[in-house]
Amino acid sequence: MDKYKDLKVIASTLRKDIINMLNKAKSGHPGGSLSACEIMTALYFKEMDIDPKKPQWEDRDRFVLSKGHAAPVLYAVLAEKGYFPKEELNSLRKINSMLQGHPDMKGTPGVDMSTGSLGQGFSAANGMALAGKMRSKDYRVYAMLGDGEVQEGIVWEAAMLAAHYKLDNLTVFLDHNGLQIDGKNCDIMDISPIDKKWEAFGWNVIKIDGHNFDEIFDAIEHSKNTKGKPTIIIAETIKGKGVSFMEDKVEWHGNAPDDEETSIAIKELGGEI
Repeated sequence: MDKYKDLKVIASTLRKDIINMLNKAKSGHPGGSLSACEIMTALYFKEMDIDPKKPQWEDRDRFVLSKGHAAPVLYAVLAEKGYFPKEELNSLRKINSMLQGHPDMKGTPGVDMSTGSLGQGFSAANGMALAGKMRSKDYRVYAMLGDGEVQEGIVWEAAMLAAHYKLDNLTVFLDHNGLQIDGKNCDIMDISPIDKKWEAFGWNVIKIDGHNFDEIFDAIEHSKNTKGKPTIIIAETIKGKGVSFMEDKVEWHGNAPDDEETSIAIKELGGEI
């Protein structure tokens, strides 16, 4: 028996929702949304202490999508969790919609931080974790970074701060798919050895397969049991995961599928939902 069968169904549903909403919007970022589905499913449907009926509950765990351009995966998981009706997904990037191209904490229930400018979400996550420490709160803060994002100086300033203040209530995922908007990381601005860099900044570093639920949950548990330092989980993923013509293709960083491509993608993901 597959103990993660239900979670795999949810991850597949998220992928279909991402494809459908981008097709309707005619714009958006599929690649880095599809690569993050298992991590988001694990956090929102197994790990995080949250209540969709009380999105501003003070003691909830927090999540910050620092790579804000991957907003479709955040919207898909929030809708699936019940923060707002799934019909809202059809309004992605429309004028006056609650679902803009980047997350808006003032407009979308369940969004803990507005993000978009690379690195700023990570800094805000550090602030949330530090505030929790200072106020003796038990909540945990989770954040997700992208490969191109860790080329930003602000990320390393925040990394120093988190280690300095021993923010062991902070767990960060790096969605490490090896691509960014203009090509491969190694060609644009090589970020390797990424694990050694984080170790040098005083972080607990874990490397996993970001599509394997066993490894995701083991890493989260390890991070929760690590005291005195923050944790980064470097998750090896595939950009465009689940759709054959999008997988590992930089062309799908920020292009929406047309009707024919959407039909093929949904069929590959198991058909209409």
